[in-house]
Amino acid sequence: MNKKEILEIRKQFKPDNSAITRICGCYVDGDKNVKLTFKEAFGSLSEDEAFKYYEIFRKTLSGTIGKNLMNMEFPLEQEYEGGTQEFLLKLKNSRLEDEEVLNAFYQKVMEHYIYGENYYIILIHGAYDIPGKATDGSEMFDASDNVYDFILCSICPVNLSKAGLYYNIEKNSIEDRIRDWVVDMPAKGFLFPAFNDRNMDIHGILYYSKNPEELQQDFVDQVLGCVVPLSATGQKETFQSLITENLGEACDYETVRSIHENLNEIIESNKDNPDPVMLAKCDVRHILEESGVEDEKIEEITKEYDEVIEPGTQLLAANIADTRNFSIKTPDIVIKVNPERTDLIETRVIDGKQCLVIVVDDHIEVNGMNVRTMRTERQMYPNEPLV
Repeated sequence: MNKKEILEIRKQFKPDNSAITRICGCYVDGDKNVKLTFKEAFGSLSEDEAFKYYEIFRKTLSGTIGKNLMNMEFPLEQEYEGGTQEFLLKLKNSRLEDEEVLNAFYQKVMEHYIYGENYYIILIHGAYDIPGKATDGSEMFDASDNVYDFILCSICPVNLSKAGLYYNIEKNSIEDRIRDWVVDMPAKGFLFPAFNDRNMDIHGILYYSKNPEELQQDFVDQVLGCVVPLSATGQKETFQSLITENLGEACDYETVRSIHENLNEIIESNKDNPDPVMLAKCDVRHILEESGVEDEKIEEITKEYDEVIEPGTQLLAANIADTRNFSIKTPDIVIKVNPERTDLIETRVIDGKQCLVIVVDDHIEVNGMNVRTMRTERQMYPNEPLV
């Protein structure tokens, strides 16, 4: 799913545009005991209660694609009888009205979701009547041929509110506030089936993780049956390791800067594309070629690429490049540069030492104070002739 498709489904979680038909919930304590289950028509909720649920559902479809939101596909074996896809289809097709299937789902989550405190499993079923699109991109609500039938799961931590004092209006007094168990925004969730090409795709699923570095592999493996992708940090570290270890002495400042600039150029040229920029092995090879890396080193990198990255896996360009920062670090110095002005720094050997040379203009600020820049000889001695 791309940004536009995710946004289109998020828009269905509003009072005036709701596609939700049914809601179910299971409240679990820290010892994995079920304290409460319920199921009812979503339309029977009060306006205030529904509004708070809408906020949770929209949050489950928020964040950055490739970091918080991950498109996953079911391995072929999971689409056979007894696989996770078949189970999720059964859950969806029952419209959350089959209590036996619901309880089986709750048990699977409780068994494989790692969280030592209370949490709340929320499941909704929705039916979105997909409007057609005119040639100018506008929606044609009277030209719908397909219905997107889906379930959305949100797993929310439940924590005690903070202790404190409050003002009692009736008694006109300050009193000790009663601590309540409060449902927080979701930590994990998923949308099934995926909404690809503005239609239902039963072969895919969209997974949400508030913390992109805590994907909960066992939960994804056992409940969803999908392969856990490399996290955003994992992708960045893997790419950096491929470059630095294989380039060795050839991994100099100019080469790294060139790779950085080429990556950012790709991202910038695709900024209006709703699909995230994904890099396959051939794309990485092209970037290295454009960055002046020697052919022999490129062969070494692409060979190791197949050993450290799962076949068919692509890297998200935004995960391995930083469009907002460009920093240079030594044990004692950190230099941060505007990513668009990396040309202001170059390396030189001065008096036999490797040095970074920074081009500066007339404005330098040190600890918040403006300082003078080095003046040219003409500025220092305007009346002296230049030799």
